[in-house]
Amino acid sequence: MRSYSYMHLGESVDHNSDVICKYRVTTDIPIEKAAEALAAEQSTGTWTGISTLDEDIFVKYGAKILDIQGDMITLAFPEEDFSIEVGGIPQILSVIAGNLFGLESLHGVRLEDVSFTPRMMNKYKGPKFGADGLRKILERPEKPLVGTIVKPKIGLSPEKTAEYVYEAGSGGLTNSKDDETLVDQRFCPIEDRTIAVAESLDRLKEEGHLMLHAINVSTNGDKIVELAEKVQSWGAKQIMVDVITCGFAAVQALAEDPAIKVPIHVHRTMHGAFTKDPLHGISMLPITKLVRMCGGDALHIGTLGVGKMTGDARGDHDNLEACMDPMGDYKTVMPVCSGGVYPGMIGKMMAASGMNVQIQAGGGVAGHPEGVRKGAMGMCQAVDAAYLGIDVREYAETHHELKVALEKWGMK
Repeated sequence: MRSYSYMHLGESVDHNSDVICKYRVTTDIPIEKAAEALAAEQSTGTWTGISTLDEDIFVKYGAKILDIQGDMITLAFPEEDFSIEVGGIPQILSVIAGNLFGLESLHGVRLEDVSFTPRMMNKYKGPKFGADGLRKILERPEKPLVGTIVKPKIGLSPEKTAEYVYEAGSGGLTNSKDDETLVDQRFCPIEDRTIAVAESLDRLKEEGHLMLHAINVSTNGDKIVELAEKVQSWGAKQIMVDVITCGFAAVQALAEDPAIKVPIHVHRTMHGAFTKDPLHGISMLPITKLVRMCGGDALHIGTLGVGKMTGDARGDHDNLEACMDPMGDYKTVMPVCSGGVYPGMIGKMMAASGMNVQIQAGGGVAGHPEGVRKGAMGMCQAVDAAYLGIDVREYAETHHELKVALEKWGMK
């Protein structure tokens, strides 16, 4: 049986016909051999020579090793390897992030980045609203959006949840959302919660303040559109989905269904299971690109190195750019910075993020010594200080709520 090599080092990258992936590989075997193993496993080969592989199949459908730099391997997969109409994102992931993680000869493999062909991206519609759409709804064209997560994560009744949202909005916040673990528990039924929160948002609107709250509709794939339609009928103006636990197809189903007429806030809970290890798994960057393709309007990207969650500033900044930079004809996605956020870190975060970002604080609002409303005011004041280019400590001298927050949590 003939032996085939996937090596095409030095060949030009064809972004019009190939999906380009970058992998970081840790192995004891020669890196060239590791690259061959990756290319074979994810396209036309296996662990041994096979009689059923011929030249025509290999040339048309075999992956190509385009570049090896240190521990980084760049592979090109022919567009024909993908089943976009039927297989969709699940099949895409089976090619670019499938069996390769279990190869015994490789101690670690991490998918660092991916780029798709224009024809593949044209099969996906991207966000309905995107960052600009959210800003238009909230009539906030320049400043960062400022949000909260209702805390405690679970345990509040619908009435207490709605009270929290009202207090946060009264303090100036533009956004709030359910936490990722809350859907339809007995202590806070989703119908009662959605109706109660909608009443709070209507009350705020009557008082001259616009605010969105994302209701978590994460559920089984065959029921997620139905649930989203229900919460819309109960008054929801935004929905949230946990993309990793529900799947990319769930986001796509919501975004592309004409019955869903509200923005989709995408949470990334569980992503750390495969993004945290710098030498194995999948980085957040491919996930960000897939969420944008599937139609997420806002996405958690990390805190640019200043919050409580593991993540380096460079990686989070790559995610931010993947939300905002040109990508086909897609609208931009609102990057959400969340996780251990409090007023004393806002200046540092906004220096890294710029203005087109949604800053989200749970404990940084609910943990304020003077309550949720004052916590919201402190967060908004910190954002205003950064927006105006004023040192937050100086701004706090004339803004009591911010001063109290800085005294409690300090600076970062």
